[in-house]
Amino acid sequence: MRILIALLLSFVTSAHADDRGLLPGLISAPMLLPVRISGNDLTLDSYVIRPDRPGRFPLVIMTHGTPGGWDDAFFRNIARRTPTTFNAPAVALAQRGYATLSIMRRGFGLSGGGYSEELLRPCDYLAAERVAADDIVVAIATARRESWVDPDHILLLGHSTGGLAVLAVAERNPVGVVGILNFDGGYRSMAKPGEACSPDRLVGTVAALGRTARVPALWLYAENDRSYSPELAHQMLAAYTAGGAPARLQILPPFGADGHDLIIRAAADTWLPVVETFLAELKLPTAVTIDLPEPAPLPSPAGLSPACQKAFAGYVTTRSDTKAFAIDDKGGCGLAPASRTAAEARDKSVAECQSNSPGTTCHVYAVGQRVVEN
Repeated sequence: MRILIALLLSFVTSAHADDRGLLPGLISAPMLLPVRISGNDLTLDSYVIRPDRPGRFPLVIMTHGTPGGWDDAFFRNIARRTPTTFNAPAVALAQRGYATLSIMRRGFGLSGGGYSEELLRPCDYLAAERVAADDIVVAIATARRESWVDPDHILLLGHSTGGLAVLAVAERNPVGVVGILNFDGGYRSMAKPGEACSPDRLVGTVAALGRTARVPALWLYAENDRSYSPELAHQMLAAYTAGGAPARLQILPPFGADGHDLIIRAAADTWLPVVETFLAELKLPTAVTIDLPEPAPLPSPAGLSPACQKAFAGYVTTRSDTKAFAIDDKGGCGLAPASRTAAEARDKSVAECQSNSPGTTCHVYAVGQRVVEN
């Protein structure tokens, strides 16, 4: 716990030193969450965004999905994952008085312990999801002891395989957890990443998890999720609730070409109205208590390609002080929309720019909402 507290205090200090960024009134900080899993002491790569004021806040613990494939690229991919993926929903909830804690499970990002969610047989993922739930359960226990957390009002938000993982936590009905938000929960085929890994197995998996779960759950699936259709989502819900688990399903409007990543890519108002109704039923906050000013204008670099113009427009509206945008001299670019630190964002944006435009020289154009002098 001392590691966690020290990290938080160091970032609280820096936030007060310059509170004119994109998140005035909020604390945002990376942390290594100390946990003990299966007799081993390790840390989970995490990120917190919460109100910058004294008090205990309802806590939202967020957890991620899993990339497709099963090769060296898979392990490089999971190592590059970051808990700041949930930046947009974390900011929206923190504005409403919640502390948010995004965690990377073992083997993902900077989390220790090594990847532990291997499938023993193709599409036999119930055991793997229960292993993923182990990480979340210990994170809950650690976070409940923090002075800024209301230990009796904890929500779990999971996306994709993380959606199944939070249902696997609900199966255990842990103390303090009052609600579940399952966004497009499922398991994609490793061989065919755009397809569900056996729809019948999905239905059977959630049926098993629902037999003992008694935590209220809201399931949200995009209408155009290519892996999990509305029909499959309804079948899954029926199987889950057949054992007595309290849950309901909301099909959200189509988003982009594939709505599977709606929770991390869409504007919060896409899903917030439905979630706020659920929160009100749980007697949890729904009103905005921390207004954020509109992001300051940022001049666009000259000569950007059409794709980079679109990327820059998205960059400007991203509410993160640890973001960066890099450019080359031929209209190319690289984007790090939300990172653990500004230094990490700089490095990532340049690396992406050079990957997009091999042989060119890239430099950082902006960090946060400021143009960098080069």
